[in-house]
Amino acid sequence: MAKLLYLQTSPRKDRSKSNQVAAAFLENYRQANPSDTVETLNVFELDLPSFDGLTVQAKYTILHGKEHTAEERQAWDAVEKIIAQFKEADKYVISIPMWNFGIPYRLKQYIDILVQPGYTFTVGENGYEGLIKGKPVVVIYARGGAYLEAVEYDKQKPYMEQILGFMGFEDIRSIVVEPTLAEGEERGRQAVESSIEKARELAAQF
Repeated sequence: MAKLLYLQTSPRKDRSKSNQVAAAFLENYRQANPSDTVETLNVFELDLPSFDGLTVQAKYTILHGKEHTAEERQAWDAVEKIIAQFKEADKYVISIPMWNFGIPYRLKQYIDILVQPGYTFTVGENGYEGLIKGKPVVVIYARGGAYLEAVEYDKQKPYMEQILGFMGFEDIRSIVVEPTLAEGEERGRQAVESSIEKARELAAQF
């Protein structure tokens, strides 16, 4: 029995195109894997610690090989809790809307908490090495415009592939839902429908 973590990164819930495609994926995934568990987290609903003040200080205490003070330990416990919750999953699905060519700020905050030396990556003789290995991830990207051909504007998909790879992910599968707005309602509907079909196919063998 495996555990799949589904990470939502849109506050629009069911109105979100990325969430709609993810819902179709999860429906078929549950049918294909009835013994697996699925945990859903929305970064806009999580109590994410601010990465400032004591939290930054606690991080540098670790980097300098020193012991935390009681206050630093309390601040760092919140970071470790988020990381542990993420790492305990066996598989991942992440649905992401494009905001200003990039990712939502709450997802960036979540990533900044996750990506910590000794937890999700390490530095050795050969440079950086990710510590989350052998786990597949499906990333569903929704964009109002069409950016597969306008790659110079796309700071969403390349960033996610880079940061996931940095943490050790090698099996990264993508579904791109576009354009959802720029070419009219009918074109947007077609983009969602074709992406849902792809999601269902991918879920059956994920």
